[in-house]
Formats: sequence, C-alpha cells, structure tokens
Amino acid sequence: MKKLFRSPFALLLTSAVIIGVAMVIYWQFFTTTPPQYRLQAVEQGNISQTVSANGTINPVTLVNVGTQVSGTVKKLYVDFNSKVQKGQILLELDDALLAAQQKQSEANVQSAEASLELATANEARMRSLFAQDYVSRQELDSAIQAKKSAEAQLKLSRATVEKDRANLAYSVIRSPVSGVVVDRSVDVGQTVAASLQTPTLFKIAQDLSKMQIDANFAEADIGNIRVDQTVRFTVDAFPNRNFQGVVKLLRLNPTTVSNVVTYDAVINVDNPEQVLLPGMTAYVTISVAERKNVLLVPNAALRFKPVNVEIPKPTPGNETQKSGGSRPGDGGTKPKRDAFSGKVYVLENGKLKPINVTLGITDNRNTEVTGGELKAGDQIVVGELQSDKSTSSSSRPPMRMF
Repeated sequence: MKKLFRSPFALLLTSAVIIGVAMVIYWQFFTTTPPQYRLQAVEQGNISQTVSANGTINPVTLVNVGTQVSGTVKKLYVDFNSKVQKGQILLELDDALLAAQQKQSEANVQSAEASLELATANEARMRSLFAQDYVSRQELDSAIQAKKSAEAQLKLSRATVEKDRANLAYSVIRSPVSGVVVDRSVDVGQTVAASLQTPTLFKIAQDLSKMQIDANFAEADIGNIRVDQTVRFTVDAFPNRNFQGVVKLLRLNPTTVSNVVTYDAVINVDNPEQVLLPGMTAYVTISVAERKNVLLVPNAALRFKPVNVEIPKPTPGNETQKSGGSRPGDGGTKPKRDAFSGKVYVLENGKLKPINVTLGITDNRNTEVTGGELKAGDQIVVGELQSDKSTSSSSRPPMRMF
C-alpha cells in the first residue's frame, strides 16, 4: 500500500480530486452571476376598472300564500312549477268544523230574531198600559231596554255568521296573483295551524321573465356604484354566457358580519327565455371607470422590488420626478385626488433605475399611468429570471471533474 501511494499515478489522482473539490466549492459559494430580469414594454390602450360581488337571483315579485284558518289539507290542486291564474283554487282544507260553526251561528241568529220579536211586542204592550196608567214609567223603560238589547244581540249574531262564513271561505285557498308556483310546503293530509302566525303553503313568482339580483357590495366599492349603471354577470349553469342587467336600487340598510359592512344592490334583469332560475348565484361585475388611449403598465412591474441590487442615486436637484408622483410633504407637486404614486424600474447601462409615476385606475392586471417620464414602448422590469444563488447554480450545466 505504501508503494501504491508513493507512485506518480496515485499522486496525480489525489491532486486531481483535491483540485476538483476545490473548484466545485469555489463555483458554488464564491461565484455570483448578475441577476437577469424579465422586461415588458409599456403599452398604450384602453382600461376599465370594475367592482365585483356575488348575488342571488330572485323573482321581482314573490308572493307567500298562507292560510288564515287551521285545518287538515283535503285536496291539492297544484304542484311545483304549476302555472296559475289569479283566483284559481290551489288547495282545500277540511271544512267540517267550520261548516258546523256557521250553522250554529245561523241558529243563534234565529234565536236572536225571536227574542227581538218578543221584546218588540212587550214594548208595545207596555206603552199601551203606560198610556192608561196601568204600569209605571220604570216598567216601560225596562221594556224599551229589553228591545234594544235584543236588537244588539241580533246584530252580534249576524256578525258572527258573517265571520264564520268568511272562515269557511278561507278553507279554500286561492291564488292572489297570476304566476308560477316555485315552492309547495304542504301535502294532502297535513294539518296546518294558524293560531300564532300565518303558515306559508305556497310561493308564487308573479313573472319569471323579470328577475332581480340582490348583490352585496363592500363599503369600499359602494361609493362607485350608481343607479342605472350597466351590470354584467355570469351564472354557474351557463359559464360561457354573459348576461346583462341594470342597477335599480342601492338599499341604505347595511349588513355587518364579522365587522365587514356590505350594502345590498338590487339589479333588474330581463329573462325572456326564462333560463335564469330563482336561487341561482350570480357573479356580478360593474364597470365604474373607463379610460381610452392611455399608457398602461403591468401590475407586476409596480410590485417588483429589487433585492441587494445597487440602484443609482438621483442627481442633485432631480430627486423628484416631473410627474408629481411624490407624496405631499416630499417636496414634489401634489398628486391628483383620484391618483396615487408608484415606482417602476428600467435598465440603464446594466443597472436598475427607479422611475416614479402617477397612477390612475386599474383592472387588477394593468394600471393607468397619468404622469411620469414613461412613454409607450419603454421596457420596464416585471421580475427576475434568477432570484437566488441556488437557482443560478442549478441552471448551470454540471461541471465535469476530468
């Protein structure tokens, strides 16, 4: 073994291994490659800023049909999706108890009529006797009071008959409007009780060709929405089809959930084909601002922040861009109220140069440039091709040791 290590070949092999390991270490830890950047040209075109929200499609008029009397469902004439006309019979309740109550009230009317006849005869008799001084004034007054009481009892009995007749008529449920039955909550044999509140038996949409969307917009977006604005929306049932509507109303009643305040915007939608169904989820988009033929920069360029890269300092007297993009108090001109400032980078002699710009509206992909030194066609940095040493080293081809 000692002779092997003393041989020239062994020494040469050992030296080659040491040199190779040293080169690998140096390559990995002591060599750096200047970062390479992805560039994109500043374009000139149109941009539209939108706000989005989710909403539910509902009929414009949805009538809840209930019952004012309790009873057992005896007959059912309509079902889901049935088209009904105003006054059409929807359901009948068992009217046995109501019919018996009406007959009892009618009998009470007959009894009250007989009592009134007797009281009238007694009054006439008492007046005749009082004229002949056979009875006192008090007895005559008692007879007059008995007649008035009988008249009042007859009116009460007749009113009870009218109430019982109305309750008997209420056992037949009729449609209050013309439309389509979208919900049915009862079946034959089911007992409905109307003691505390009116139970809902049916829901009838008056006209499915006219729908509305109730969409909840965040308080940050509600200030840009106006009545009569055009709305575009999609539904999951027709993902490749766009629908349109118009803002009808902005309800002033806010909804607060987990400290998030939203407002309900009511959007009118024409549905002549009746493909939009109640309860569908609508993904609403409203265009709140549009600009034409303006400079556009990608939002990736505004988000780009160089790391450990030397940036040339501005020359004295030129710290502030002519665009007025600096914020108030920085020594620059004051920006517009509807604009904000940003910064993009361009390559100049192989180094990054920051440029302040004043920005306008955005569509979440591009942003309008309202002021600054940029012009159409300028190449701005939108990202790095190699962001760290591991990426740069892994992109190189493996080094051969021999």
